[in-house]
Amino acid sequence: MQWKPNVTVAAIICNHGQYLLVEENVEGHIVLNQPAGHIEEGESLLDAVKREVLEETAWHFQPQALSGIYLYHNQNNGITYLRFCFYGQCSMFENNRILDQGIIRTVWMTTDEIRSESKSLRSPIVLQCIEDHLSGKSCSLDILKNYVNT
Repeated sequence: MQWKPNVTVAAIICNHGQYLLVEENVEGHIVLNQPAGHIEEGESLLDAVKREVLEETAWHFQPQALSGIYLYHNQNNGITYLRFCFYGQCSMFENNRILDQGIIRTVWMTTDEIRSESKSLRSPIVLQCIEDHLSGKSCSLDILKNYVNT
């Protein structure tokens, strides 16, 4: 039987030196994370990250670059995640939108604030994604190809 990791997407959104994070309840623990989630069947990586950002933050997101790909094994639940993290900007906010179940609120934080909250991060890759963005790591979106059988 072939082993497969859980494929997820995440968004790095920075505005005036602050990063958009979500505060969420995960199995009874309040944690901070980038807007992130699983890809749905038939969905492209870009469509998935746009949908997840909207569902978790009420912001419309436009990816501009792939900022990193991360393989992370969570010791607590035994699940391995393959995360595609995108950098981009938000264009419109839906003020009356209800956020996804488990999302408590969105919060804008500086890098120093995020570093000081490292024990509250959902996983170590939350900060790693931000550090990689700060160091300028990115890849053009044209590297991504989405094939659909017709």
